[in-house]
Parts: sequence; structure tokens; C-alpha cells
Amino acid sequence: MHPKSENSNQFSSSWKAAFRCYHCLIPVLKQPQSVLLALLKYVLHIFLFQRSTSDWGYVEDDDKIGLYSYKVQSTITSRLANTMIQAKMVNNAKRSQHIVFDVQVPKGAFIDNFTMDVNGITFTSKIREKSEARKMYSQAKAKGKAAGIVRSNALDMENFQTEVNVPPGTRIQFELHYHEMIRRKLSSYEHIISVKPGRLAKHMEVDVRIIEPQGLRYVHVPNSLGDHFDGITTISKGEKKAHVSFKPTMAQQRKCPTCSSTAVDGNFVVQYDVNRETTGGELEIFNGYFIHFFAPENLDPLPKNILFVIDVSGSMWGLKMKQTIEAMKAILSELRAADQFSLIDFNHNVRCWRNNLVSATPAQVEDAKKYIQTIHPNGGTNINEALLRATFILNEAQNLGMLDPNSVSMIVLVSDGDPTVGELKLTTIQKNVKQSIKDEFSLFCLGIGFDVDYDFLQRIATDNRGMAQRIFGNQETSAQMKNFYNQVSTPLLKKIQFNYPQESVSDVTQSSFHNYFGGSEIVVAGKVDTENLQHLESVVTATAANAELVMETLRDVEELDGFMKKDKYADPDFTKKLWAYLTVNQMLAERNTAPTAALKRNITKSILQMSLDHHIVTPFTSMLIENAEKDEIMLADQPKDPRRGCCPGQCLSIPAWANVTAVPVSFMPEQRSPPVSSLSINRGVVVNGQLVGAKKTENKKLNTYFGKIGFYFKNKGLKVEITTGTITLKDGSYGITLTWSDTGHIIRKQLLISVKKESNVTITVGEEMSFMVLLHRVWKNHPVNVDFLGIYIPPENQFSPEAHGLIGQFASEPEVYIHHQRPGQDPGKPQATMEVKGNKLTVTRGLQKDYRTDRVLGTDVQCWFVHNSGKGFIDGHYKDYLVPHLYSFLKKP
Repeated sequence: MHPKSENSNQFSSSWKAAFRCYHCLIPVLKQPQSVLLALLKYVLHIFLFQRSTSDWGYVEDDDKIGLYSYKVQSTITSRLANTMIQAKMVNNAKRSQHIVFDVQVPKGAFIDNFTMDVNGITFTSKIREKSEARKMYSQAKAKGKAAGIVRSNALDMENFQTEVNVPPGTRIQFELHYHEMIRRKLSSYEHIISVKPGRLAKHMEVDVRIIEPQGLRYVHVPNSLGDHFDGITTISKGEKKAHVSFKPTMAQQRKCPTCSSTAVDGNFVVQYDVNRETTGGELEIFNGYFIHFFAPENLDPLPKNILFVIDVSGSMWGLKMKQTIEAMKAILSELRAADQFSLIDFNHNVRCWRNNLVSATPAQVEDAKKYIQTIHPNGGTNINEALLRATFILNEAQNLGMLDPNSVSMIVLVSDGDPTVGELKLTTIQKNVKQSIKDEFSLFCLGIGFDVDYDFLQRIATDNRGMAQRIFGNQETSAQMKNFYNQVSTPLLKKIQFNYPQESVSDVTQSSFHNYFGGSEIVVAGKVDTENLQHLESVVTATAANAELVMETLRDVEELDGFMKKDKYADPDFTKKLWAYLTVNQMLAERNTAPTAALKRNITKSILQMSLDHHIVTPFTSMLIENAEKDEIMLADQPKDPRRGCCPGQCLSIPAWANVTAVPVSFMPEQRSPPVSSLSINRGVVVNGQLVGAKKTENKKLNTYFGKIGFYFKNKGLKVEITTGTITLKDGSYGITLTWSDTGHIIRKQLLISVKKESNVTITVGEEMSFMVLLHRVWKNHPVNVDFLGIYIPPENQFSPEAHGLIGQFASEPEVYIHHQRPGQDPGKPQATMEVKGNKLTVTRGLQKDYRTDRVLGTDVQCWFVHNSGKGFIDGHYKDYLVPHLYSFLKKP
């Protein structure tokens, strides 16, 4: 989208005026638990370019915004990566424009600083307790002097985004700092940096320095950005240091010699490993802290007893099941002869391939593969019974003496949703599994898709000496599952205990571990009294395949001092930051499994204090960004992982009023609503909604709601009718009906209908598109309101350019520009001018309800309301969208 000029009377050249105009934008609609600030509902995209050369020597878009520097600097000091992303831009237009700073930060990283500089006016950050920060932000917002930063989840990354209005001729610099611990997986450390500048840059640089006192075994940079950049990255490696540099020229950045768009759009990846001389690990001591890195090699694998528990409910239908079967067949082939295994698949019932563990002989493995191939998903989800059956099989095998004393036993759960059958209360399931599973067993959980309750899987896995991982439901699902299995497929040690002299160390992080898997690394950290200690000794005990091991390590507490002080790039606080990183993450995990509210409160207080002491954003703190006068303020929170909803990230591909249930339907006539309106039409698929009115008028206006929604899939001959009472599938004379009190699935002609009791219906058509309809119940004796439906359409749907209807016409976003904000008749509802589709409309700021996180009361979201039944905003007149029947096709106006 190309920014347009602001009203000349509205803006001065001062930054303050421009900053306040930040509120002229429509706020972002929140995806369930993924965006903590409703900041921008309609994000302006400024990443389409037309080549032209400015006086500064860089390429500008038609908007005359130039990116004259995009720099990423990352320094890894003993696995602690400090990363800085900096963008310098200038507005060369003769009008004010919105400039976006949008970067991706690895999940789990701690953001510790963010600054902006606008023509010499600097905004700096500080960390505050979340409620205090929000209070300060609200106070500033009430005065019209506040803006926000959107942080949202997307796959393995987290988006950090802010947008500011920049006057003509203004230069602006954004700079974000974060740090993380690089964890070892599959015998390699992998440092991932998102590099997405969005446009050609006069100067572009990605600079990575690695300082590892243990010594570097290798450094590798895979071609993750594509063949376009072959030969541009340089690697300089020494014994203990390495320098990786990526500096494409502007010509090299172009997608093609005549293109004005950048080919730099992806992840820059650096992989490396370190030398290991001692089995007992490496102790690194510096500035009053110690870090113990433990990753022994050349050990025989321990035999494992593994139970695969696979969700085969109806929601796994389609690509998820296909990819799961493919992954399981590959995983079964990798079992070792000494391993024992079995398979459990479950929906509303629980089935066992074998009722006991069997040896992983070629014949048994082949038979298990054939069994997996016959699975057909359907029915509900009984997680509780499936996990209890798995623990029963392991407990019975142990009681009968069938398990090697040196073996490792584990359960791997693969699921994509919440329990819908049997025990439904998550805390009860967690308690049941905890009581049933032995201390010898571990539980690993793979959550497939974005609607899985990942928090629950993480809690139950952590509670039982395992870990969880989200598997994104796409074409890479199989590879992700195999990658996860490879991380836990080779247990080398069990019952690992780290011991240090109690009189010399304190505040030690977790020092007892259930298993150690080949290719990984255990890290322990703590404080050490270096003033009264010359050497630090550690003793590690563990059970190996054929022996009980005792491994000792002794290190001089000043051994690193000379090396660290000579290197100007090394982070002198790396031990302190690593200790804080491990401690905070450990406390977050302990808080998730705290058995009492009092203990949870105490842990929360400790996390908060650590966050403030170390200046990091955690779930209990927020970052405030202020100018020197402290009269302009921004707020950045840490988002939570999305657990519900039809689609990931922010729903930006269609307007929020279409993507969320509109109550009332704000563009409909105020006095009389049409009975059936066409919402979307796309290549033989029609979605129509029948409106119902409230029981009586309020303020002389009758609110309207969706009371019935119909889906017609013409090519399949299928019709789906959803009301507030029933869900019906019709195929000619065949018909089947479920009520909202049911939980179940209907599959017909590759169309999947999943009903979640008193909650929602999801309709999935192969891999092409899906729809979600949400049920909103109100008190049956409510004097005004009635039950109604909400429809949600994910942006990933493969709509054709011909898609139309009240919602369908916005499958491709129109250019919308809001300006000239001014007081309205109601002091709390300002007005503005909207330019869209060649029309100038008067719009009013107000509150709308988002029912995705709270289906009863909804969440207030600020947005702009279009008057006159949407005239000028929708194509044609609203009456053009009236159709005679629920399954009628619409003629495009």
C-alpha cells in the first residue's frame, strides 16, 4: 500500500505532532492470545517498490521512503548471543508518511532494549512491572500521547513491530537489542537471525562474531537465503574465534538485474560446534558466575522403551494425518534392535497395536508400519485414557521385569487438539498422568497446528521429565516430527547429577537431570565466590550403558580473565546473562507446575524481580519507550503463544470487521436488516448469512446479528447449514444433523466438519480453505440480546481473484487511508476522513466486540465505523448483496 499525504493543516514539522498522529491509524485486531496490544487494525504495507534513484544513492519506492542502512550485529560469547538490529530510513516525500519497523525475534529470546531516534529526538526504553507499565501507558494514552508496539507470534519467531508517522525530510533510526542462549541440537549450535528489510538498502550488513573459549570445531553458513546469494558470505575462522560477514551490494540485493525489490527475505543461519576435551564438561568462570557445559560423546546408546501415542480424532483428518503417518514410518525404521516399543492410537476410543512392549525386530517394525497405514481419523479426543493406557503398559512391563535396568522409558504423545471425550478438565488429566507415571518415565508431547493447547502440553511434559514442541501443520509437518524424534532417539546417560562445593557456590540452576540425549547439551550455572576460591571443582555422576560414571572437572577461577579482557567483542557479562536466562526460564517452568496458588505467587514475585534486575521483558514485565521529556510513550508487552483460533498470527488479509463477528453489523441499515446477505463467493463456494434482529430496539436502533450461516460447495453438491441450535450437512437426499451439545466430526467427499461442544464449528475443504463459525450464547431471558453466530475466515484460504461478497470482496485488501481526525458529536467518538476506492467517507471511532477470547462478554477493540450502510466502502449498494435463499449465488455488483 502506498502512503498518501496528510492534511497540510494537521501536521507541523515537529516530531511530537507526528507521533500523536499515530492514533489516526486503525488498531490491529488481536488474534487469540497472540497480540497483547490492539495497536494497528489495518497495518500499512510499504514493501512494494518502484525503482528510482534519490540524491542519497539508494532506491526509493513511489512513497519516497529510503532505507539507507540496515544492519544486524550479533556476537556469540560462549553460547550467549547478543543481537542488534538497526534500520535507518528517511522520508524524502513532501508529505508525512507512516514508516514501519517490523522484525522477527526468536521465541525464547529476551528483548532488553529498544531505541528510536527521529531527527535527533531520542526515545529510550525501561522495564517496568506489567500493571504499572500499562497504567502509565493508559495515562499517556488518555492525553493522546501514547502509541504501541505489536508483539505477536509467528512460527518459531515473534514479531516486534512499531509504526510511526514521519514528517517530510525526517530521518528515523530504529534499534532493537535482544539476547538468547544458543542451544545445542543434533550436534550443532544454530544461530538464526531473521533478515527481512522489506526494501533495497544502500548499506546492508549482517555481522556475526563467535567467541568460544573451548575452541571451534567448525563454522558453517547454510544457503538459507537462497542460491541468489552464493559466494557473498565470508567466514573467517580461528582457533577460538570466528567472524561471519554478509554484505550484499544493492545490485546483489535485487531479485533480478532490473528489479526494484529485494531478494533478502528470510533467515540468516550460522551453525557451529565446539571442541570437547573432557567427559566431565567445560567449566567457564568469570565475573562471579560459573557456567558448566556438559555434552559427553563417544558413549554407547542406552536401550529405550518407547510408546507412541497418536491422536487419530477427526480433527487430524487430511494433511495432518498424512504427514504423521509418513513421519511415523520413518521413525519406526530408526528404532534400534535393543529398543522395545508399541503404538497406541486414540480418538473417543483407545486402541493398542500391541498390548505390551515388543522388541524392535524388522518383522515387528514392518507390521507396525502396516498398522499405521490403516489409520483413518474420526471421532473425538480422549487424551486422558490414552495416556493412562500408555503408562499402564510401561508400569506393567517394569513390574514384570521386562525392562532393562539401564534402559530409558518414554511416551511420545502426538495430538492436535483439546480433549473432547472422557476427562475434559486439563488439571485433572495432568494430575492423573503424574500419579500414574513412574519417576523412571518421561513424557514428550508434540502439538500439531495452531489450535492445539500448547500450554497444557508443555505443562504435562515438564511435569513428567520431558519437553513439548509445537509442530506447525503444513507440508513440513513430517520433517518437523522426525527432527524432534531425532533429538530424543539416542539416550546416552540417565540420572545425571551435578555436584559443587556448597560453601563456594550459590543460586545454582537445575543440577539434576533425568536423561542426556546424544547431540544435545546440559547447561548448569550459578554464582561462585571467586575472591575466596582459587579453583572450582565439579563432580558429575550418571548411569551409562554399561557403567556408573563419576566425572570430575577442576578449573582455575581466573583462567578466563586474560582471554576475555583481550577480546573487544566478547560480552563481559555473558556468565551473568546466561545464569539469569537459565534461572528465569527455570522459574517459569516451575510456576507452570506449581501445586499451590501461594507457591505460584512466590515464584511470580521472584521472576518479576529478576526481570527488573536484568532489564528484560518477560510475561510479568513490559517495556516502556519514552522521549527525554517523558511526554511521549510507547508500550511493548511479551505475547503468549496462541492456543485457540482458526489461523496463526494476525488476521490481516481481510478487514477486521469481516474477520470478526460484528455486533451490531455496523454497515447494515439502522432500521431494517435484510434477511439473507452474501458474505463470500469463490469458485463454486458460497457463504451466505441470514440476519436476525435483537428482541427490541435500543436508542432507536435495532441491532442485527447472524442467526444462520449457510455454506454451499457446488462442485461437491454439499450444503452445510449452521444455526444457533443445529449443524446440518446435506448431500442430495442424504442428511445428518448434530446439535451444539455434541462434540464430533462429519467427513463426506473430503469435506470435514468438526463440532466442538457449545463452542465452534470448523469446516475444512481439503488443503485449500477452512472456515470457523463461533457460537455466542446469551441469557435466554435477556430483554434485548439473542444467541448469534460469528464467522472467521483465515487469511491462508486460497481464494480466487473473483471472490466477492460482503467479506469476499476484501480477500485482497483495498488501499485505505485515514486522515484529518477531529472531534465528533460525541466527545468519546472522534471522527476522521477515510479515503477508499476513490471515495472520501466520514468515519467515527468507536468500540467493537472481538469474541474470540471471550465468547460471552467479548473484548472491546477500537476501530473506525463506516456510516450510510457502508456506502462507498463496499462495492455497490448493500441491497446488491441480498439473495433470495441461503444457498443462492450472488451476482457481482
